[in-house]
Amino acid sequence: MPRRPRRPLRLLLLAAALPGLLSGLLPGLAQAQVRLKDIVAIEGVRGNQLIGYGLVIGLQGSGDQLRNTPFTQQSLAAMLERMGINVADARVQTKNTAAVIVTATLPAFARQGTPIDVQVSSLGDAKSLNGGTLIVTPLMGADGEVYAVAQGPVVVGGFKAEGQAQSISSGVTTQGRVPGGGLVEREVPVEMRGLESIRLALRAPDFTTAIRIEEAVNARFGATTATALDLGTVEVRVPPGFRDRLPLLVAQMEGLQVRPETPARVVVDERTGTIVVGAQVRVDPVAITHGNLVIRVTESPLVSQPAPFSNGETTVVPRTQVEVDDQRGRRLATLPRATTLKDLVDGLNALGLAPRDLISVLTALKASGALHAELQFI
Repeated sequence: MPRRPRRPLRLLLLAAALPGLLSGLLPGLAQAQVRLKDIVAIEGVRGNQLIGYGLVIGLQGSGDQLRNTPFTQQSLAAMLERMGINVADARVQTKNTAAVIVTATLPAFARQGTPIDVQVSSLGDAKSLNGGTLIVTPLMGADGEVYAVAQGPVVVGGFKAEGQAQSISSGVTTQGRVPGGGLVEREVPVEMRGLESIRLALRAPDFTTAIRIEEAVNARFGATTATALDLGTVEVRVPPGFRDRLPLLVAQMEGLQVRPETPARVVVDERTGTIVVGAQVRVDPVAITHGNLVIRVTESPLVSQPAPFSNGETTVVPRTQVEVDDQRGRRLATLPRATTLKDLVDGLNALGLAPRDLISVLTALKASGALHAELQFI
């Protein structure tokens, strides 16, 4: 059996790795700064989760089987009774209705009448929600109060087509979205006037980043304005001139430029063979050899037929072929000290390993102490 040529490894460089790669090309871009609003959130300013139970109608025979989902039949009967139609004694056998769970996020400072997107997910045994319409569904918060009402056509990203002998599907057809289908009915009060201080919560907690935020805010609004409480919180005391104009203070802070500190981390996804190397990853000089023992067992049974007009029986004669490939001939590769991400990537690519093999090499490097980074598997 001919072996496929092994393709050289190409590491995946994402946004976290770009500063280190550019450091060898454009030194001025190595210390990238970002806006403060992109790395922090204001404590207390957040969204709220909403949930509701509703019905999707207008399906083309792809709804719930009412005999298998009694809650769909009960909900349909209750809805028709509220509209003055009595179906208590009738045997409803429609297949155009599906029971769904509706979820949404109520944004901070959302006012009455503000449209929001809602997510619709099938609760019964419906095959598809494509072409359906969500009827009026109250959305409640954790306290049991209704904060929004949703209604509208359901947009499904996948599709499914089937015939008598074959079917084809793509994506998930039992869930969809209603863009702008929810309307806010109750507001969540958030009062920012009169506050003496606000807290900034770091999205990626780090002591160095917190100190840099403190220095940037103090340089703009005064020496004692901001104080880093811990690695994830920076407290900002509202200056006297902003007591009645707190949104103006927040807007000016959001535009401040801060250089966040990124940890040395290697993220590995074993399922897809994806490897993401951070900009701060360093490797000490090491010598690496890697090889695999491949054993191929091929079964090719033969059928032995008896001669004509004989009393023999047809038998199956097993035939097994075993091949062993220890993939020798790989030389001992030396990985020099990697001071930048570009050096590290060039050194690993020089080994000519596949992504699956590189995962084993990175694990061994971490165990030997030569890889100075956190190895995270997802």
